[in-house]
Amino acid sequence: MFDFDATLPLMALQFIVLAVVLNAVFYKPIGKALDERADYIRSNEKEAKERLAKAQTLASEYEIQLADARKQSQEIIAAAQAQAKAIADGKIAQAQREAIAQKEAAAKEIEQQKQEAMTALEQQVEALSRQILEKILGPELVK
Repeated sequence: MFDFDATLPLMALQFIVLAVVLNAVFYKPIGKALDERADYIRSNEKEAKERLAKAQTLASEYEIQLADARKQSQEIIAAAQAQAKAIADGKIAQAQREAIAQKEAAAKEIEQQKQEAMTALEQQVEALSRQILEKILGPELVK
């Protein structure tokens, strides 16, 4: 079936030379390019992981700062509301005091006017009583 003559070793030698040439010309540069690409991918992946870790750290720091800022703003708002309430309470108390003072002044003025009116009425009643007596009894008897 097979003839083992000089062509077989020659074909084997050609195959080995072809394998060496292909290895030197084709496989080594492709292997080198694949290794460089794998190194490049690994380095980029490592850098990406480092950047992701740094971004997560920064995000957590920013969240903490944001929480602190919100807390401070809530404290400032609460203080401002307390201050506004205190001012409003003070103004209400002052207005109530002024209203009470005005009420008391009005009551005193009314009482004074009442006394003056009573005094004037007493004088008028006395004068009217005298006139009535003079008309009834005559002016000579009333003195």
